[in-house]
Amino acid sequence: MIKRFAHYYKPHLKIFIADMCCAFLVAGCNMFYPMLTRSIINDYVPNRNLRFILIAAGALLGIYLLKAALNYFIQYYGHIMGVRIQVDIRRDAFEHLQKLPFSYFDRTKSGTIMSRVINDTFEISELAHHGPEDLFISIITLIGSFTLLSTINIKLTLIIFAFIPLLVWFSVRMRVRLAQTSLQTRVEIAEVNADLENSIAGVRVSKAYESSDHELEKFQSGSESYAHAQGLRYQAMAQFFSGTGLIMDILMLVTVVAGGLFTYYGQINIGDFTAYLLFVNLFTDPIKRLINFIEQLQAGMTGFSRIMELIDVKPEGEDPDAKPLTEVKGDIRFDDITFRYDEGKSVLSHVSLDIQSGETVALVGPSGGGKSTLCHLLPRFYDLDKGAILLDGTDIRKFTRDSLRRKIGIVQQDTFLFTGSIRDNITYGNFDATEEEIIRAAKNAEIHDFIETLPDKYDTFIGERGVMLSGGQKQRISIARIFLKNPPILILDEATSALDNTTEVAIQAALDGLSRGRTTLIVAHRLSTIRGADKIVVIADRGIIESGSHGELLEKNGLYARLWDAQKMPE
Repeated sequence: MIKRFAHYYKPHLKIFIADMCCAFLVAGCNMFYPMLTRSIINDYVPNRNLRFILIAAGALLGIYLLKAALNYFIQYYGHIMGVRIQVDIRRDAFEHLQKLPFSYFDRTKSGTIMSRVINDTFEISELAHHGPEDLFISIITLIGSFTLLSTINIKLTLIIFAFIPLLVWFSVRMRVRLAQTSLQTRVEIAEVNADLENSIAGVRVSKAYESSDHELEKFQSGSESYAHAQGLRYQAMAQFFSGTGLIMDILMLVTVVAGGLFTYYGQINIGDFTAYLLFVNLFTDPIKRLINFIEQLQAGMTGFSRIMELIDVKPEGEDPDAKPLTEVKGDIRFDDITFRYDEGKSVLSHVSLDIQSGETVALVGPSGGGKSTLCHLLPRFYDLDKGAILLDGTDIRKFTRDSLRRKIGIVQQDTFLFTGSIRDNITYGNFDATEEEIIRAAKNAEIHDFIETLPDKYDTFIGERGVMLSGGQKQRISIARIFLKNPPILILDEATSALDNTTEVAIQAALDGLSRGRTTLIVAHRLSTIRGADKIVVIADRGIIESGSHGELLEKNGLYARLWDAQKMPE
């Protein structure tokens, strides 16, 4: 894990080296004050050497000014380096998220993912900057102090430094508990974030059902779990800091007593005794830095391990021989396919279906039969357990996923629009589209006239997920971006089932125009919208049970006919 963490320093190696050099010089600057004070007390004052006293004072002033400049560099550029490492890790995490299969998002809460990418990387940033710097300054200061004090009196130095291993032992002993409590805190805050994100997204539902008390109770429960976990973490921190504080106080006591005795028996003089007292005070900073380093190490490495867990999730795989899909005729064959979600029951079992180029095929049947799943398998949102899907006679696994998906357009019932403007959402179909192409796509989707009535026209802000638009308007914008994408294969997954009858008629006209000349799969519950399809396929729990045109299926008087009668559709 440390090796993987160190990898992120490579692009910022120059800043890191400069930061460490400044930290080394700061540690060196700290050594001058006790030693100069010793010389002033032992030499300059007894000999009434005013000139050297002033020189020493000037030297200290220069050292302090240098130290201030070095600390400025460490604080500014060190934090810049930490933020850049944070950005790099977030980029890698987000880039990896784009490659993960749908199944990962099916079982992972959005808030949990957000917590890892945002909260955990902040702790990583703090560790990336302060961790090496604090550790380096502490080690240099302790080694330098030991070396200088040893030149004064090795026995007294060994007595004082005997407490350092005790402090290290205590810190290491507390390390495990700090790690455990830190991890539990992150797990709980991730759950709180997930609940909060879910509640905000569903605020209209909770208001409609007057269930704010229920949502508050859920949020409060999660917050209390987080508070309990954070309480355990703070308890461990309190034990850690109080214990180390006690050891530091005892260290000062031992220095005063032992130094006083050594002075009393003439083994050191007053200046040496003063130097020891100043050095012990100097120990406070590196030891505090060591303590902070251990805390940052726990928090940062816990966050880093959680990010690495995300990055280590297996991404969508590619066939070693996969090649980009270029020209598409549009012939599709589902060849004896079987699929199940995770370890559950098979949703589709030994299903075979042929779709000719330019043909419109409608998939109908009871809910849960696998209609939408069949459509999701074509762009390889999920991979088959058995069988194969052929596009123009070639197994789709022989094509790269990106190139395959570029040839497929999808319009779903639950239209998702990104926060931004109408233009932003339409151009999602083709980011390089010209203004004329955008307007043409909007006209084809029968949304252009509405856009022109808006104050900012195509640059109108539509709110989060398009909340400022009606369902029909959102659906038209999603159709416009498919027109702009201009794919040879089209999937309409219950694209009008959530709309009122009047809006459905208008949207259906746009969809008919969109389907023209393309191989089209339609999933529909309203059978009136697909009666003109070239082929209607009825799918139930046991697979495909009927297929044919609208008229042929009515003549068979099977499940389709019963569904038609149940909806009371006029002939």
